[in-house]
Amino acid sequence: NLERHEETHNLEKPWKCGDCGKGFGAPSQLEAHRRIHTGDRPYTCSQCEKGFTQLSNLQSHQRVHTRERQFTCSQCGKEFTQLSNLQTHQQVHTGAKPFTCSQCGKGFTQLFNLQAHQRVHTGERPFTCPQCGKGFTQLSNLRAHHRVHTGERPFTCSQCGKGFTQLSNLGAHQRVHTGERLFSCSQCGKGFTQLSGLRRHQRVHTRERPFICSQCGKEFTQLTHLQSHQRVHTGERPFTCSQCGNGFSQLSNLRKHQRVHTGEKPFTCSRC
Repeated sequence: NLERHEETHNLEKPWKCGDCGKGFGAPSQLEAHRRIHTGDRPYTCSQCEKGFTQLSNLQSHQRVHTRERQFTCSQCGKEFTQLSNLQTHQQVHTGAKPFTCSQCGKGFTQLFNLQAHQRVHTGERPFTCPQCGKGFTQLSNLRAHHRVHTGERPFTCSQCGKGFTQLSNLGAHQRVHTGERLFSCSQCGKGFTQLSGLRRHQRVHTRERPFICSQCGKEFTQLTHLQSHQRVHTGERPFTCSQCGNGFSQLSNLRKHQRVHTGEKPFTCSRC
């Protein structure tokens, strides 16, 4: 109603979240926000059963099934279900990054990405896996991580049948079939299927190692490499073999170990 809408313009945010202290201008906004902490997703897609915290997010998602894409990028022709997604995408072409980290100067296209990044500096990991205790800076990363334990790969490539834990990984994989490389390095011209891949590559030229171990000072070009390294200090072994119970610090080591049980020998000598 009008009264509820007018509250969004009020600079005061009297409705505070008891978990994180974030303020809201209306009780309905606080109620929707609390679902981030509780994990409650009352709005479910009838076609794929994916759950959402807000009805508007469900309605936007349903366009994935109907293929209703009303907004088209004038530069590359890519289509989007929401205007906000188009506007964010256009920053790929313009290079605009309006949200900047005050500690390291890194820029971001969206505010929530900046907020998640700032946890790299604070060390805050508010989203914890109940199975292995691993912490994450973003709820979406925790949900994707859960699939390591369940083995679920809900996003499948229509061309080769390969499954993925995240939709973004499927989108990047599909470029293997199309040969499309949207992101190019300005220094050497190398192309990448994902913007994150380009950013990691650029550290080859800049020699930047922004991720530093707080215990030994070792520096890394990628956050995942730092997280893997930190298990040397903690002794954490979050990846467990379902057949014998052996634990491993890295998923790749678990997969190698599982060949002991399966008898798989993927590497064959060409001479013998």
